[in-house]
Amino acid sequence: MARYLVIVESPAKVKTIKKFLGSNYVVMASNGHVRDLPKSQLGIDIEHDYEPKYITIRGKGEILAALRKEVKKADKVYLATDPDREGEAISWHLSQALKLEKKKTYRISFNEITKTAVKASLKNAREIDTDLVDAQQARRVLDRIVGYKISPLLWAKVKRGLSAGRVQSVALRIIADREDEINAFIPEEFWTLDANLKVAGEKKLLKAKFYGKGNQKLTIRSKEELDQIVKDLDGAEYQIEEIKKGERFKKAPVPFTTSTLQQEASKVLNFATSKTMRIAQQLYEGVDIKGNGTVGLITYLRTDSTRVSDEADQNVREYIAGNYGPQFVAAGNAAKAKENHSIQDAHEAIRPTDVTRTPAAMKDSLSRDQFRLYQLVWKRFVASRMQPAKYETTSVRIAAGEYRFSVAASRVVFEGFRCVYTEADEEKEENNVLLKGLDQESRLTQDSFETKQHFTQPPAHYTEAALVKTLEELGIGRPSTYAPTITTIISRRYVAKENKNLYMTEMGEVVNNIMKQSFPSIVDVNFTANMEGLLDGVAEGKVHWKTIIENFYPDLEEAVKKAEEEQEKVKIEDEVTDVVCEQCGRHMVIKYGPHGRFLACPGFPECRNTKPYLEKIGVPCPICGKDVVIRKTKKGRKYYGCENNPECEFMSWQKPSVKKCPRCGSYMVERGNKLLCSDEKCGYVEDIQKTKEV
Repeated sequence: MARYLVIVESPAKVKTIKKFLGSNYVVMASNGHVRDLPKSQLGIDIEHDYEPKYITIRGKGEILAALRKEVKKADKVYLATDPDREGEAISWHLSQALKLEKKKTYRISFNEITKTAVKASLKNAREIDTDLVDAQQARRVLDRIVGYKISPLLWAKVKRGLSAGRVQSVALRIIADREDEINAFIPEEFWTLDANLKVAGEKKLLKAKFYGKGNQKLTIRSKEELDQIVKDLDGAEYQIEEIKKGERFKKAPVPFTTSTLQQEASKVLNFATSKTMRIAQQLYEGVDIKGNGTVGLITYLRTDSTRVSDEADQNVREYIAGNYGPQFVAAGNAAKAKENHSIQDAHEAIRPTDVTRTPAAMKDSLSRDQFRLYQLVWKRFVASRMQPAKYETTSVRIAAGEYRFSVAASRVVFEGFRCVYTEADEEKEENNVLLKGLDQESRLTQDSFETKQHFTQPPAHYTEAALVKTLEELGIGRPSTYAPTITTIISRRYVAKENKNLYMTEMGEVVNNIMKQSFPSIVDVNFTANMEGLLDGVAEGKVHWKTIIENFYPDLEEAVKKAEEEQEKVKIEDEVTDVVCEQCGRHMVIKYGPHGRFLACPGFPECRNTKPYLEKIGVPCPICGKDVVIRKTKKGRKYYGCENNPECEFMSWQKPSVKKCPRCGSYMVERGNKLLCSDEKCGYVEDIQKTKEV
């Protein structure tokens, strides 16, 4: 009887796949990559055509030995690693490490771990796709060159253990640029005015928002403008000018890609991107379902396609018709989203492998987090094949003298996909229902005004979800890289995550500034996006992978040399301070630690005294007059506080100025090149230049 060996990546898949295949199949796991570049050296032969030198990963010897033993007994070897570049590369490394004969080696890949998909993949076995392998090699080599050439510069300049990375450095820069925007933002004041109107014969008041003058929309910029309008409205007659009815539709969402799943899971379930990927991986590889054994519940989790197989599309439509009614099924293939035939499009969108496995039916077999993520994927997929939601809208325009007010209302007339799924951002939609008896003839009288002061808000800090969205829009990174990139910059403490928001730490600022100064192209968004495009070109067989490296390496080498020379000129000595070490009397020096700068005794190792470094900014505390120093939150976000903490409570996210506000006497803060009163209601602003001359 013939013997077949199937090699997968993870032990969890072994269990799931074993039960689909006959007794003459042996299923074994490689536990991820078996070979990689060595950690101790660059591992790329620059002299000889940039050839990578791969070695067996430590601890993988036993696994390879066990696999070799099985290979000898097998008539055919099927490499069943994940269906993407990384998986293709693992298959290739396995074929090299196990010295597999070409004629008995087959590559199979499936997008979901189900009996049908696994059986079909055996029928469609193929050779290893060397273009995909080369695309992965090119990415690995580029990342290695950037990491190993630039990181030592950071070690010498700041501290050991820091790293630069091709994609992580750009991500860091994107966050830094957003912080600069926020810090330079000057809020502008505006006011809202609502009129509460009595409608003859109705108990409820009608709330109308101020629109403008005649047909001109007006923004009320100050209290003076507001008071003038209210004065003009004194005794005005309110009349309904027009009532317009209409309808609008909200289209069903498309199924999840890696990026949209990470974004939505972050907003709805509060998952970090790395957690989303970890749990999706479990659902994909297989979960023990009571009465069914191990079952793969969702399709492959790394994809940027929204395509769905015809069979899955058919099944979900039947499910919707049976459970919600035929009127809920989307017409035609409504959700045939923009087909993007990039490399990753060999895949489908992320969807349940079997739509009849409802979240409720799976609940007892899943952990709480698995259930919540599965439910999100399931609902989104079902919703993607449903009719749009239909709203009836009414807008009313009300005249009061020369001014105009408006009322807008909408109500759902057909739920459509919303009976299954509403998106995180959408739950804020208000459904104002208008008074039933309102028509052109209704008599209105003014009851009261509601006025409120507002300020325009700066751009929001990045969250993980927003950063993933931006990276995807800019074409930086690919589905498999979003989560690891974010994890890296947080674990390296370049970025602090507080209440979902991402903030630059002191360490992050230092690293980003060095990168911007010495390696502008690496942290250039367009350069990195072009590089991703070239890597896709390799995967499509249009670009030779070594050409990319040949073009990239000399420029990098030159930038590194230049940065090294500049560094030699400025020998980085530890900065000596006037703080005296109370244990040995030496002047303490500034060092960099994992959380940024601290004071250390230069007498190390005899004297190991260290203390926090509080940098004074030369501004007295507005509350108690002592010095304002730069402090950090527990997570590493920078703020300005009083050195006399905890007695004095002063704190400000923005850098305070010596100058007081000429209008109200509060302290002022720096924002970009302007000084701004710290009291929001005051709103006084002036240019910093002016103050310097004073």
